Amino acid sequence: MTADLRTLWQEAFGDPDDFINLFFTVGYSPKRCHCIKENGVPVSALYWFDCELSGRKLAYIYGVATLKSHRGKGLAGQLLRETHEILRNQGYAGAILVPSGAALFDFYRQFGYQTATTVTKFSCDAGDSPVAIRKISPEEYSRLCSHFLPEGGVKQGNDALAFLAGYCDFYAGEDFLLVCKASPEGLWAQELLGNTQAAPGILRALGFSKGRFRVPGADRNFAMWLPLQEDCPQPGWFGRALD
Repeated sequence: MTADLRTLWQEAFGDPDDFINLFFTVGYSPKRCHCIKENGVPVSALYWFDCELSGRKLAYIYGVATLKSHRGKGLAGQLLRETHEILRNQGYAGAILVPSGAALFDFYRQFGYQTATTVTKFSCDAGDSPVAIRKISPEEYSRLCSHFLPEGGVKQGNDALAFLAGYCDFYAGEDFLLVCKASPEGLWAQELLGNTQAAPGILRALGFSKGRFRVPGADRNFAMWLPLQEDCPQPGWFGRALD
């Protein structure tokens, strides 16, 4: 079935083979996947990663996709509703996801999701002086996150971090944490926690002339959240999407 899921992913998202191979080698687990099949072939599928918020287990829903030939039949909605029931039965307190476009916020609202976290994105040039920075492992990043996450911050699990480590690097400074990768436009920082004023010095230290950064802020809607249990807390920050 994995080969069929790869085909579905490729058609839906158009990602390069190396990214798809990385996901299905490192990120995928049949225990964290739900799909709708027709004649034994997946025609709609999604995946999730385990997260934690205030000691409660959340599911980060990822890669929701339906074959083009089967769209317009309500399969994505059916897939979500069935997945929510699976997650409830497995003790998840809530689900969180990141819509890939503005129109999808309205789509997910139909199924009870509400905007839970916002972000700020900014670009800057390298500064004159580098900051002190060191490369760290995903495990150390996870340990340090508890000191830098904003109130209500969602902590992603080891499976998500292992997948992210396949195409991003993790760094720490005296007063910040950083997840980033190189892009044609320079450095792309999926998450900068702590001292956001360090951005120009980070670029200088890592050898980039320009960079884009995603940080806690209120400029744009980002993640949506659905409580699956009555006592599920609302996330206050979820900014490290697997993008």
